[in-house]
Amino acid sequence: MMPGRILTAVTLCWLGSVSVHAEVITVTIDKMAFQPEVTAKVGDTIVWDNKDVVAHTATATDKSWDVTIAAGKTGRVAVEKAGSFDYFCRFHPNMKGRVVVSP
Repeated sequence: MMPGRILTAVTLCWLGSVSVHAEVITVTIDKMAFQPEVTAKVGDTIVWDNKDVVAHTATATDKSWDVTIAAGKTGRVAVEKAGSFDYFCRFHPNMKGRVVVSP
């Protein structure tokens, strides 16, 4: 193998080992409200932590996601595209939130 090819192979192996670190962003559901409005990057995961004694949903108005979160449990979704996403609870439509996702 020629020296240039060895360097290329080593470089490609090193590049393949670099990982992108996605974040987990938590939204608390408490007293029939989503807190807080959050910002994220494409690839991050939003986790809704339901502190209430009733089930809720986090349903995107553009139908990007629809997560049901049982009482005392969590639900999650990985965000796949940039934009501003309003969401609400299908069971309690007065509950509203927003996720702003950057590229």
